[in-house]
Amino acid sequence: MSAQTGLVQRLWSYCNVLRDDGLSYGDYLEQLTYLLFLKMADEQTKPPFSRPSIIPEELDWQSLLARDGDELEVHYRHVLTELGRRTGMLGVVFRKAQNRIQDPAKLRRLVVDLIDRESWLTLDADVKGDAYEGLLEKNAEDVKTGAGQYFTPRPLIRAIVEVMQPEPGMTICDPACGTGGFLLAAYESISHRHLLDPDQKRHLRYDAFRGWEIVDNTARLCVMNLLLHGIGDEEHESPIIVDDALKADPGDRFEMVLTNPPFGKKSSMTFVNEEGDVSREDLVVVRDDFWTSTSNKQLNFVQHVKTLLAIGGRAAVVVPDNVLFEGGAGETVRRKLLHECDVHTLLRLPTGVFYAQGVKANVLFFDRKPASETPWTRELWVYDLRTNQHFTLKQNPLRYEHLQDFVEAYSAEDRRARSESDRFKRFTYDELLQRDKVSLDLVWLRDESLEDMENLPPPDVMAQEIVEDLEAALAEFAEVARSLAPPPA
Repeated sequence: MSAQTGLVQRLWSYCNVLRDDGLSYGDYLEQLTYLLFLKMADEQTKPPFSRPSIIPEELDWQSLLARDGDELEVHYRHVLTELGRRTGMLGVVFRKAQNRIQDPAKLRRLVVDLIDRESWLTLDADVKGDAYEGLLEKNAEDVKTGAGQYFTPRPLIRAIVEVMQPEPGMTICDPACGTGGFLLAAYESISHRHLLDPDQKRHLRYDAFRGWEIVDNTARLCVMNLLLHGIGDEEHESPIIVDDALKADPGDRFEMVLTNPPFGKKSSMTFVNEEGDVSREDLVVVRDDFWTSTSNKQLNFVQHVKTLLAIGGRAAVVVPDNVLFEGGAGETVRRKLLHECDVHTLLRLPTGVFYAQGVKANVLFFDRKPASETPWTRELWVYDLRTNQHFTLKQNPLRYEHLQDFVEAYSAEDRRARSESDRFKRFTYDELLQRDKVSLDLVWLRDESLEDMENLPPPDVMAQEIVEDLEAALAEFAEVARSLAPPPA
């Protein structure tokens, strides 16, 4: 067994030890993130790096190694609190940080036996990254924590990035970056597909990527994920901004946007009215750069992505079905998007591929264009990977091979070379405009399971699909009930 394989196994085994004490994968990942950051910052001060420490001496890694027992646990809490007040990458990693390991002996073992033994900066980035990614995926599977909503299936990310073909020197953004899957895949694609000169390498590491994440814990996991894969370092400003991306136009423009916004349909806020009662109401996002004002978070993200794109910039956005057919603001957004952008490709995703159950989603690909009196969208190519496809997270998960036909049909090198097939069909702009509410919910394949009893999917797959449909319906009912409910007393 190699030392690197042993490291991965130790990470896993110690996670299980802490789970016996009631820590979730998410809790373990948080503590691992804090301690890894402090250890790597300490390594930066030693040869061959020999840089000044970015951590005050009284709060650094050596100050943890020097303590044991209750003194260690008390000092660790002090370190987290103090570093959480700092700015830059320190502030992102330690923002609102808390110690979840109440047993000082287990904390000491994690510090001394697991983390201090390794020289993390000299370890291969693939080894560090793969170990951390594995923990992130386990955290997503641990549905009790709700972490799955931040985790996009890696085979899907890989396929999207493969057809988008990011290039050296590009600026790439994810305004809902979660744990950083899209940014990492773009980084790895550029690194592996191109021979980079020193300036391109520096740009790729420090200036190519920007992300927004509204949840503190997820943002810190993202920052550490990027660091372990070789993006950024402890001394630079964090490429991840902890904030609500929809709050305002940041002013920056990007050549590529890759994103899977959160699946929640409505934005809402809770406030105290003049009578002193607590009320909740849908939060309508009003921005001058948006085509329409709506509380539908998904439609707002589509408009936000269009704003973020530079002229000529390209986007791939995961959207739920309601973005394709909803009336009112939805129709307005679709009409404007088709006119002002080249909306050229839609991938209809199968059910059973996301940790958020009951989700029916798609990937919308479009390019931003200059102002024009005539619409930029000439034709929309739709690839149906949903009809007669049956996936589950456990028994039959989505793999990259399932997306290879789409990748080839997309014809990234020259989209003019596309040809229609059973699953890939072309719709002209005029055909789209003639549809009710300019609906992009386009289906043409016959659902064999509805007609051929002999070709029904296995019972467990059918049961899972029924559950997903029911959960989707319940989510819609819950949304209606929430908006109609009286404010809490």
